[in-house]
This record gives sequence, C-alpha cells and structure tokens, in this order.
Amino acid sequence: MTTFTRRQALAASAAFPLAAAAAGPSLATPEMKGATTPTHNRVPLGAFEVTTLLAGSAVRDEIQTIFGMNVPPEEFAAVSAENFIPADRAQFFFTPTVVNTGSELVLFDTGLNPEGITSALGAAGYTPDQVDVVVLTHMHGDHIGGLMSGDDPTFANARYVTGAAEHNHWSSAGNERFDTNVAPLNDRFTFLDDGGSPASGITALAAFGHTPGHMTYRIESEGQAIMLIADLANHPIWSLERPDWEVRFDMDKAAAAAARRAVLGQIADERIPMIGYHMPFPGIGFVETRGDGFRYVPHSYQLLL
Repeated sequence: MTTFTRRQALAASAAFPLAAAAAGPSLATPEMKGATTPTHNRVPLGAFEVTTLLAGSAVRDEIQTIFGMNVPPEEFAAVSAENFIPADRAQFFFTPTVVNTGSELVLFDTGLNPEGITSALGAAGYTPDQVDVVVLTHMHGDHIGGLMSGDDPTFANARYVTGAAEHNHWSSAGNERFDTNVAPLNDRFTFLDDGGSPASGITALAAFGHTPGHMTYRIESEGQAIMLIADLANHPIWSLERPDWEVRFDMDKAAAAAARRAVLGQIADERIPMIGYHMPFPGIGFVETRGDGFRYVPHSYQLLL
C-alpha cells in the first residue's frame, strides 16, 4: 500500500483543481472592448448647467505640420516628451457645449456633422428640437458641420447667433461649407460685436486671429463664471502652454498669438475655469501663468462642489 506524508497530501490536493481544469474544456477568451471616452460631462454654474459634448474625435499624424510650425523639431520633441505625449501623433476632440440658463437651452457650435452632434445631445438627455439658441464661435467646418441635416435645419426651433465680422468674412469667401450649412439660415441669424449678448448671462468677447471674427464667450450666473474659448488655443501643450507657437489653422497667426496671451492671461488672473473646443475631453480646465507662457490644469472635481 502506498502511503503519503502530510506535505505530499497537501501538494496533491492543491494541484487537483489545476489538473481538472486542464482536462476539461477551455474557457472562452475574454473579448477586447476597445478604448472608451464619455460623450458628455455636466457641471453646475450658479443657477446654470453647463454640459460639454463629445461630438467627434480623430487621430492625426505629422503633428508639427499643424502645431509649432515656427519652432525647431528638436524643441517640439523635447516639449512633447516633457509632457508625456508623442511628438508625431495626437488625439483631436470636437466639443460643442450646451448651457441651460433655466429659460433657454443654448448650444455653442455644432461639430463635424449632424450625426455626431445629435448623438451627443441625445446621450446628454437633450433633443435637437429643444435647442433655443445656436451660437457659432466661428465658421470653420468642424463648428458648422452639424447645422443642416440634408436640406433641413438640424435645430428646427432655434434662433442663430454669430459675430458680425465673422459672418461678413465668410459670406464673400466662396466657401462651400459655409454656403451649404450657414447661408440657408441667414434670415434666422442675429449678429454680434464685441460685448454683445446672445442670451442672458452670456457675453461675446472678440478674440480675432484664428478666424477674422473668432469670438470667445463669458458665461456667468450667481457670481460664478466660466470662459468658453472655442479655438483660441487648440492643444493644452502645443498651443495653450506655448501661445506663440504657430498653428496652421490660425488665419492670422500673429493676431491669434496676441489673442491667446490676452484671453489666457485674463483667465489666469481671475482663476476662473475655461472650456476649450479641442482640449482633451471633457474640455474643462484652469489656466495659470508659467514662465513666458501658461499651464493647463484639467478640471477634476472643483465645479462639482
């Protein structure tokens, strides 16, 4: 008769489940789900609610053909490495914003296409017919792309607001996207200058350069404020941190750099939050001065308190 020591018996019992598993059918391999990103983020602002919407996202290569066009590749690579991001690829975000003032639902910009903006609105609990006001910060295609669904306005019940200088420029530019998406709505537009108001608690502030009439918007309620900067700075490092680095999409690069310094300096001085259309989603953060530029501090929980 074979006998086992206590140690041999314990080792055999521990190995038994493994042996049984090996002898039985193999378990299915877990399915890879892929990366995920939320589609909306809502925070209170006084009596208002501010919701940023992810209406699209895309990866871009050869990034120094877009950002930092006026700096040596070695400097661009070093700054990127310091901030733990690759120097040759980037994730782009397209972030319209909804402000619920309690009396009106105000949508800032409309994304690349109607499918993206309506999907993001739906995920946030809104429908296109609930939008009362559509404000266009400027007329680049990724901001006006969701205005029309075929031959019909995506936001059937809305009135439309944009800067007068911006609309005047694109009206005579022969731009197909403007002619298709904006021009059919011309009779429903109201035009603003610096200091104008598209809705109660919201003020337009000129920040020309990215386009000839690019506007930022200050949103205020019950003593709290947030600055919607649109495309003033299109990347937290290569544009916001380094305001003098040239961006391909800035139509007047010197004016755009001056606007960045002025507006970001104001935000930093007031220590108020900002929303950037192309900042990493949810696109909300703070700005502080750092050396000759700025530092972007992403929102964590400050606006939830």
